[in-house]
Amino acid sequence: MPLVECVPNVSEGRRTDVIDRLVNAMRRVSPVHVLDVSSDASHNRSVITLVGAPRVLEEAVLALFGEAVASIDLRSHDGEHPRLGAVDVVPFIPIQGITMRECVTLAKDIGAAVATRFHLPVFLYEEAATAPARRNLADIRRGEFEGLTAKLAQPGWKPDFGPARPHPSAGATVIGARMPLIAFNVNLATPRLEIAKAIAKAVRHSSGGLPFVKALGVPLAERGLAQVSMNLTNYEQISIVRAFEAVRAEASCRGVEVVESEIVGLVPAAALTGTAPSALLLAGFSDSQILENRIRDL
Repeated sequence: MPLVECVPNVSEGRRTDVIDRLVNAMRRVSPVHVLDVSSDASHNRSVITLVGAPRVLEEAVLALFGEAVASIDLRSHDGEHPRLGAVDVVPFIPIQGITMRECVTLAKDIGAAVATRFHLPVFLYEEAATAPARRNLADIRRGEFEGLTAKLAQPGWKPDFGPARPHPSAGATVIGARMPLIAFNVNLATPRLEIAKAIAKAVRHSSGGLPFVKALGVPLAERGLAQVSMNLTNYEQISIVRAFEAVRAEASCRGVEVVESEIVGLVPAAALTGTAPSALLLAGFSDSQILENRIRDL
């Protein structure tokens, strides 16, 4: 059976009742499997990992959008993570018995359905992108929800599907197909946000740092720490160890220690080859976060 991984990112990480409703809306679609739910209050964001056959995933994603549009109002939303939609981004990743091309088709089909059913502007990204300027999620999301009206008015930013105006409360969404991504955060022993931002700038590819690394500095006010939040878009080319050591080296140059790191959601086993959670100072990591372990248990 073809198996696809889908990792929706939703703009809610604090209200557990809302998060439960979002997840349960998808769980009611059988036989989709929700493998992981990772919520962060500072980011005010949840990352949900599910796997299933393509058309089953389509039903689950549409159910997610229905609940999210009804439950999340970005006009009163705040958090450290950039966002432009209640359901901010929905990537599809081929796992077994399916090609990237087929995942692109799935992303386009679901994007069209989301736009029609929920009157949302939909952008396609990564392998599904319809223009080079739309491959990079950060470029699409720049300006966030608050800047969407102005962005959609620009000729170059007409959405791929749906109206050229934001949904009043749910904004817009980004849907695409890509290879596995690792969401990896490193927490610093300082509350100084400017240090985290400087380190993020030093390590991210767009500023001349490591290829396949996206990074930003965010505060963890409730813990008195600052964080370098990263997305590793090709772990085969840039290992999680190299990203961690780059952040630690940059922090050391600024007289700051690393407290811990964390992986948000699931990670392919190959991404941890040659290292150990203790070497990365991984907090709360368990074998249940290894993607292959979760799929084997289905």
